[in-house]
Amino acid sequence: MTSPSVVTLGETMALVRTTEIGSLRHANSMAFGIGGAESNVAIGLARLGVATSWLGRVGDDSFGERVVREIRGEGVDVQEIVDADAATGLMVKERPSAASTAVHYYRAGSAGSRLRPEDLPDGWVEDASLLHITGITPLLSETARAAVHAAIDRARAAGASVSFDINYRSALASPDVAGPVLREIAERADIVFGGGEEFEILYPGASVADAAERLREAGCATTVLKQGPDGATVFTAGSVAEAPGFTIDPVDTVGAGDAFVAGYLSALLDGQDLTTVLRRANACGAMACLVPGDWEAAPTLRDLERFLDGDSDPVRR
Repeated sequence: MTSPSVVTLGETMALVRTTEIGSLRHANSMAFGIGGAESNVAIGLARLGVATSWLGRVGDDSFGERVVREIRGEGVDVQEIVDADAATGLMVKERPSAASTAVHYYRAGSAGSRLRPEDLPDGWVEDASLLHITGITPLLSETARAAVHAAIDRARAAGASVSFDINYRSALASPDVAGPVLREIAERADIVFGGGEEFEILYPGASVADAAERLREAGCATTVLKQGPDGATVFTAGSVAEAPGFTIDPVDTVGAGDAFVAGYLSALLDGQDLTTVLRRANACGAMACLVPGDWEAAPTLRDLERFLDGDSDPVRR
């Protein structure tokens, strides 16, 4: 494999989800898969033609083997560290109603949470054009946080760009605890993605526009507000750009934000103009909601073309 354009690191877990609508306590059948914000982005990028590498720890167990096989099977370069002393994390997803999804995490002490700076191979970050990270990894443990900062240090030294999706998880830390941790990373990034409430975690009481200005003052060139079906807004030095979302009938919204990020970064790396970047990002986010699963509906470029042309069945494998 040629050197990846994008590298990313974090925890990917085994995923079990109910196959019907209703409470988990009454579920009769389950489906099995994997999911993790960073690997979701990596898979999304690979499907869009971007050479991508994912790094993470997995347990020496069947779940870990599945994680590695699934990600590698999607054309992503996998840099796995097999941890014989900890298990692969697990998440369980249910649909209490047709309009809602609930996710339960079983990740305390998991292999993925034991990520550390020494896990990053020599040259892995330095050979890439862009490092993508999320706010999940630094909240998993002190060693995982150190690994994120080590990756940023190496990206900065090598001249690679840094992309950061806030991706706040309340199960990992309260806003008061998470805020300073996530803000420090955001202020070291070149691009920051987040929702309105997530930017307020970074800067309590600030509007998104104010948060974008404070990030710009810290050296972050671009702030991207993800608004789901309402589209997205991008703040850069002296300008604000908006783009509408797409009207769809969502099946599963988990992973839509990761697909949005993959679409945005792929178009950016392709050298597209901002209008095209946002259109692709919004389309990828919408398409991710059309099929159950965290990443299964992440589109290829051909899928995207069909969707944007109005095809009623754009995802064909």
